[in-house]
Amino acid sequence: MRVAVVDIGTNTTRLLVADVEGRTVTEVDRRNAITRLGEGVDSGGRLLDGAIERVFGVVSEYRRAMDELGAERSIGVATSAVRDAANGEEFVHELQARYRIEPRIISGDEEAHLTFTGATLERPAGGDPLLVLDIGGGSTEFVIGRPGEPPSFNVSTQAGSVRQTERHLHHDPPTAGELDELRVEIRQIVDTSVPEEIRRGVGDGVAVAGTPTSMAAIDQELEPYDPSRVHGYRVTLEACVRIEAMLAGLSEGERRGVTGLHPERAPTIVAGAVILVESMRSFGLDSIQVGEHDILCGAALEAAR
Repeated sequence: MRVAVVDIGTNTTRLLVADVEGRTVTEVDRRNAITRLGEGVDSGGRLLDGAIERVFGVVSEYRRAMDELGAERSIGVATSAVRDAANGEEFVHELQARYRIEPRIISGDEEAHLTFTGATLERPAGGDPLLVLDIGGGSTEFVIGRPGEPPSFNVSTQAGSVRQTERHLHHDPPTAGELDELRVEIRQIVDTSVPEEIRRGVGDGVAVAGTPTSMAAIDQELEPYDPSRVHGYRVTLEACVRIEAMLAGLSEGERRGVTGLHPERAPTIVAGAVILVESMRSFGLDSIQVGEHDILCGAALEAAR
């Protein structure tokens, strides 16, 4: 079955068109646009008109692609920003009316389960508990389990790159004090959200979404971005710390020129890097594998079923 999934996130709006047979997801087309839907949601509690129009403009292009590629079913998953916004339901209804997709606002638990399914598709069933770390714009999910089984633990937190940038990083480049406050909050979020015995029981992890894929691309100095070299790449904690320090020392304009970083990620990548570093430290991981397969693949499987 050919399905299309639109992931409406806090920072990005993404499309996957794929052929699904059993548990095999074969990508036909994948697109990504940074739309910043969550702009101001943490402080104002509503989706802004300008942000909504940015998403609608991108989804309009996606709708044409879905039709041209013959998608038999088109669904949408809306995550943290839409969950938190007072006008989230109104936004979803308008999205459905305009673009003939089946969108729904998913809970943090459901987001975690779909992400775990997508991130572990290529791994053999069983084995030791694995962390799947999904760093989004509005939230970060920590999901733990064995491939081929439902997760044994998951939590959705407010450690999102957009949210934390708006809370803490007010100077360009950020000050040392702002970075220290950000690190303290992230570490508190991780340590209080995931019990220590669960963190210590994890021996390896997979990190998905824009921050870890950007860190992998920067570490390899990829120009242009090459998904085949990012997917499965193992980035070390040492490299993440080095890249975080480099990015934090640059202005936003300078970050836009960093090899391997999409220019539109420059405003929020410092907070994302801090989230990745502090999460790895909290779990005691010296390295983590980066994955291109995430909630899009998990949602495609669900849509086909």
